[in-house]
Amino acid sequence: MKTQEISLIGVPIDLGADRRGVDMGPSALRVAGMQARLEGLGYVVRDEGDLVVRRPRDYGEYGPSLKFLAEIGRVCDELHREVSAALGGGRFPLVLGGDHSLAFGTIAGVLQHKRKVGVIWFDAHADVNDAETSPSGNIHGMSLAIALGIGHPALTSIGGEAARIDPSKVVIVGARSIDPGERALIQRLGIKVFSMHDIDRLGMTRVMEETIAIVTDGTDGVHLSLDLDGLDPEDAPGVGTPIIGGLTYREGHLAMELLSEAGCVVSADVVEVNPILDHMNKTGKVAVELVASLLGERIL
Repeated sequence: MKTQEISLIGVPIDLGADRRGVDMGPSALRVAGMQARLEGLGYVVRDEGDLVVRRPRDYGEYGPSLKFLAEIGRVCDELHREVSAALGGGRFPLVLGGDHSLAFGTIAGVLQHKRKVGVIWFDAHADVNDAETSPSGNIHGMSLAIALGIGHPALTSIGGEAARIDPSKVVIVGARSIDPGERALIQRLGIKVFSMHDIDRLGMTRVMEETIAIVTDGTDGVHLSLDLDGLDPEDAPGVGTPIIGGLTYREGHLAMELLSEAGCVVSADVVEVNPILDHMNKTGKVAVELVASLLGERIL
C-alpha cells in the first residue's frame, strides 16, 4: 500500500443478510480501536462516518427472491461514490460493514479509478448466487456475482458498464459452504477457489503465494473483501453465518502479512461482524488485528 492516508467508511447495513445485528458492525469495529490502531502504524485516518441505511417495511417489489433490492442498490450506489472519492483524493478506502452485500458497491467505486482489479474474497461462502439459485434470497450471498456482472440490472449497473471484474482475476480463499448453483457457475467461469481442503493440503503460505500471483497478473490493484466468517467460529464467533472448520487466527494473520509484503492491495472491506452474536467484541477485535497486519503491523 503506497498511500499513507485512509478513509474509514461505515456501512451499517443488515438488509443483505436479513438478520439484525450486523448493522452494528461498524460501531463494533470502531469500539475495537480501528482508527487508533492504524494511526499507531503511522497512517493519517479520516473517519467519514456512516452511510444512512433505511429499513423498508417489506422485502419490496421482488419479494423474498431479492430481498430489499431497492434499498441495497441505493446504499451501494452511494458507497461506490464514496469509495471513488477516497481513491480520487489519494486515500485508501477501508469500508466497515455491515453485511457482505455492500462489497459490489465498494468494487464499483474502485473500478472508477483502476482499469483492471484483482479481487480476493476471503470467505466461508462463494457469494455467487443469483435470484434463481439462492436458497434464501439474501443479497449478501450474491455480491460477488453482481461484481462479475451477474444479477439484477439495478445492481449490476452501479458504477457503469465498465465496473465489472474479470473472473480469471478473482480468488476465493477459505470456502467451505458452496451452494449447487454456485458450484456450477464457478466451474463455468473458471473462478479459482482455495477451499479449506486446499488450505489443509497446501498450507497457507502456498495458497497466498498462488492467490497473489493470480490477482496481480495484468491488474493495476487488488481489492480485499474480508468476511470474518472465513475464520473458524472459535476465533470469530460474532458472525451471522458461522461455519465450523475455518481458518485459524494465525492463518488469517499470515494471509494478511503476505498481502502486506506484496504491496498490491488498494482497497478493502471488512464485513459480517455481528456484535449481538459475539463475546465481548472478540470478533471486532480480531478484525482490527487482521486489518492492522494487512496494513503493515508486525510482531517484530
